[in-house]
Amino acid sequence: MSLIEKYLTKEILKYFGIVLLTVVGIYLAVDFFQRIDNFLEANLPFLKIIRFYQLKIPLIVAQIAPVGIFLAVIIVFGLMNKNNEIIALKSSGVSTFYLLGPVVLIGLLISALIFLISELVVPITISKANRIWNIEVKKKSAVISKGKNIWIKGNRVICHITYYNPSDSSILGVALNFFDNDFKLTRRVDAQKGVFKNGKWIFYEIMEQKLDKENNHYRVTFFEEREETFYFLPEDIKKVVKKSEEMGFLELFTYIKNIENEGYDASVYKVDLYAKLAFPFVSFIMCLLGTGISSKNTLKESLSVSVFYGICMAFFYWIFYSFCLSLGYGEMLPPFMAAWAANVVFLCFSVLVLLK
Repeated sequence: MSLIEKYLTKEILKYFGIVLLTVVGIYLAVDFFQRIDNFLEANLPFLKIIRFYQLKIPLIVAQIAPVGIFLAVIIVFGLMNKNNEIIALKSSGVSTFYLLGPVVLIGLLISALIFLISELVVPITISKANRIWNIEVKKKSAVISKGKNIWIKGNRVICHITYYNPSDSSILGVALNFFDNDFKLTRRVDAQKGVFKNGKWIFYEIMEQKLDKENNHYRVTFFEEREETFYFLPEDIKKVVKKSEEMGFLELFTYIKNIENEGYDASVYKVDLYAKLAFPFVSFIMCLLGTGISSKNTLKESLSVSVFYGICMAFFYWIFYSFCLSLGYGEMLPPFMAAWAANVVFLCFSVLVLLK
């Protein structure tokens, strides 16, 4: 590695660390003040609050790292451009594409690191953080989720949900079991699907088994559609369903296969599966884009202009990326295209900026 490459690598990693620490600190501070009322109401010990945010840091780092490396590249090349160092290197026969070498390498390493953190660390830490939030803060101990199955215990009622579909907030494969004071089953309702409409749960394809106390037999009745009392909202169920970030790539892949084998739609989880590969790659793209933006001679008068452009581009990428994912969740785009569309567009834009 040449002296120039060592210098670029050291400076980029230095500013990457500074930006990452700053952004993560701001993120934690804002999130803390948003949740402080919930912590106080739950009387959560201060050490438990610290533990909660410690467990969230890996996920935050994985989400913020592409922006961090993007701004770091912009700052380093912006300072070099402002001090005419890039012009001096070019006059000595050093091309911009030579300077791009260590940037590309750092971008690929950061992408690989984000993938490893998301695959090996985040599923464990975010599961523990969600458990603290749902059980110790929100007191959702009556709801248990294992795999795609959800068990809910209420007042003499036990409910089993086979699958929760995030795309339309519906519940599938529902079984409601009602008990008396002696914990004897008095009524069971099996429904193929449940949909929350106008503040009420409407169930479809229902089979009701109701105990006839006179002869101690269950009377079976079928209904096409019927309203049933169910005290949990879709938001409550969504909070306890195992989320994509709580699973590694292989676990999520197996989860999707199991869902599809049982005949359920797994489009939402397919989008998240491809996004696990697509999102880390954006660090590489941002390194290319940052180099192109900050090394323009027209921006040497003001480093803040480069940083402003960089923040705008990162913001626009996040909006476009989220928009494409939303189209995938709504089945308006194929899952693979929804996850990779933003990367392809910004990669082409980055190459165009570099060529100019």
